[in-house]
Amino acid sequence: MTTNHGGSASLESTDYWWYRARTTLLEAVLSSRVGAPRRVLDVGSADGPSVTWLREHDGLHVTIDIDPRGLQAGGVCGSALELPFADGTFDLVGAFDVIEHCDPESTVLSELTRVLRPGGTMMMSVPAYTWAWSSFDVANGHHRRYTRRRARDAVEQAGLTVDRSTYAFAAVFPFFAAQRIVSRLGGMLSRSSTESPADVVALPSVSPSVSSLLMRLCRIDRRLLRRFDLPFGSSVVLATTKPTSAR
Repeated sequence: MTTNHGGSASLESTDYWWYRARTTLLEAVLSSRVGAPRRVLDVGSADGPSVTWLREHDGLHVTIDIDPRGLQAGGVCGSALELPFADGTFDLVGAFDVIEHCDPESTVLSELTRVLRPGGTMMMSVPAYTWAWSSFDVANGHHRRYTRRRARDAVEQAGLTVDRSTYAFAAVFPFFAAQRIVSRLGGMLSRSSTESPADVVALPSVSPSVSSLLMRLCRIDRRLLRRFDLPFGSSVVLATTKPTSAR
């Protein structure tokens, strides 16, 4: 079993536009499904300020990450492939841009499901589209990218029920797609044997004006996601429930 992990770029760039936008988009999709959990597990918590909105809720909030550099005081250093918690410990589990780092996929989803109590909620996000694979995925230690259907099938095979699934980052998707197409034409998408995860991944340089534009575009997503699922985007976001009885 492996957890590929290049050090999260958020370790050095917590204010990068993508992390700030992801926080607002996750909140738009998922906040109404949180309820009042007594025990929350944030898996991959070193990867940016993805759940600041979730930490506003009362109750025990446990963080775990394989990279100790991003953990706050009291965080647990450990692998999502072998979570050091008893069965049914948590009311809510969040795994945002985590599962693509883990292989086998079935093992990480089994672990996330195992530590979730029956009737509890598991929330996740993953990067979209295999055709968009790039050297950036390699540097980040990714094993795969997803379609919405691929993500739904994976969590359903783990025994979870999908409550909501949507793409995100639709408004900025033309920029994302263009960048990946240019990279492909330039021959930058080959998985050569010399490529490997980076210690801390370097993010593309974005000027303040471009960053501001991208954030404004993401506000369109945020407004739409409060009411609708989006048909495309560079991320997939899911909310799932663990059934209260075995199937």
